[in-house]
Amino acid sequence: MIGMLTGTIAISGRNPIVLDVHGVGYSVSVPPRLLSRFTKETKQILYIHTHVADDALDLYGFPDQEELLLFKLLLTVSGIGPRTALNIIDQGVPHVSKAVATSDVEFFTSIPRLGRKNAQKIIIELKSKLGSTKELDLTGDSDGETKQLLDALTGMGFAKSEVMEVVRKLDGNKTLEEKIRQALKRLG
Repeated sequence: MIGMLTGTIAISGRNPIVLDVHGVGYSVSVPPRLLSRFTKETKQILYIHTHVADDALDLYGFPDQEELLLFKLLLTVSGIGPRTALNIIDQGVPHVSKAVATSDVEFFTSIPRLGRKNAQKIIIELKSKLGSTKELDLTGDSDGETKQLLDALTGMGFAKSEVMEVVRKLDGNKTLEEKIRQALKRLG
């Protein structure tokens, strides 16, 4: 399986691009927003997902591993194929993560080829997976108060999964100290 490709862009401006790696041209589909950034003859590193189907072997490339991970998670949702997942990734990992955390169905339905039922499936199936793969700032705090809360509670010996579940249910209008007290009551 191909994990990463480093090469120069041989053909750009359309999807899939062609990445020249030492004389071998790999056809790689990338998120559409990257097409305008990729110019011919620029060196590029892409993290690759190899998608094998009955009638195809396709490569999907991403500029960082965070996008690749989210892409793979999206493919675990029934009804979401690689092209739809690519359109979702095109919105950006922070936006997708926030939409999942806040159950924003409208965000997903605004993406081409994605209806309401599949949007709901994505939210339901990824909510716990995204929470376990990275810490989401669930309150929208710009100062990282949620991260401080998570660090404090896990530092007291509570399991990260327990803490994440409790933090999701806390009142966002409280101070950090009040949130810690509230979380300790729920955990204890």
